[in-house]
Amino acid sequence: MNWLARLLRKPPPLGAQQQSLLGAFRALPACNPRAPLAEQRCVVVDVESTGLDVFSDRLIAIGALDVVAGQLALGSGFEVVLRQAAPSAVDNILVHGIGGAEQTGGVDPADALLAFLQYLGNAPLIAHHADFDRTMIGRATREYLGVTLKSPWLDLALLAPALFPRHAGNRQTLDDWTARFGIENFNRHNALADACATAQLWLVLLSRLCSQGHTQLRDALQLQKEQQWLNKNIN
Repeated sequence: MNWLARLLRKPPPLGAQQQSLLGAFRALPACNPRAPLAEQRCVVVDVESTGLDVFSDRLIAIGALDVVAGQLALGSGFEVVLRQAAPSAVDNILVHGIGGAEQTGGVDPADALLAFLQYLGNAPLIAHHADFDRTMIGRATREYLGVTLKSPWLDLALLAPALFPRHAGNRQTLDDWTARFGIENFNRHNALADACATAQLWLVLLSRLCSQGHTQLRDALQLQKEQQWLNKNIN
């Protein structure tokens, strides 16, 4: 089935409990763009997938952590593996370490995604190169739940060079930026470990944002919009 057919098809019917959970999520108020960043709960997310093609590859796992009032809430971790009809290729498994049995024995995709939405609530989402995570999660929630996420996304791949232009240079990857600030990743390409490293990078950028007077969520969203425009016009 091609990506357009997946996009247009109706999601499978949900059970009563699933519908109740989805209804509760849909009833949440929108995130407040004027909320002070230093006081806000944000959810830092990372995904693992069968590959890097956002149209044809499948979401395998989601890892997430809370940052609340400028602190990493380590006890807040969320991690789930979505059940796959068939395991991904061997070279892909070598990257993320989620084996074939773990993939085919994962959580029902609708239940996995509902659990993530419960965890997320109406918090803003943070990722590095967020377009990929946003697209993979968005495709899955539309396919299995028929819902589109409305939470705003902050992309650290845009905010980091905007806030630290002197250090940007050729730094583009998460590894580049975490190395710059001495942040260790205990298990690279594990969704939760990458989310933890991303969250620590976010704390560095959050401090910089606030020191420069970007104190609200809308300020950070505007700054990344300006950086995105700058990237397009330079390139």
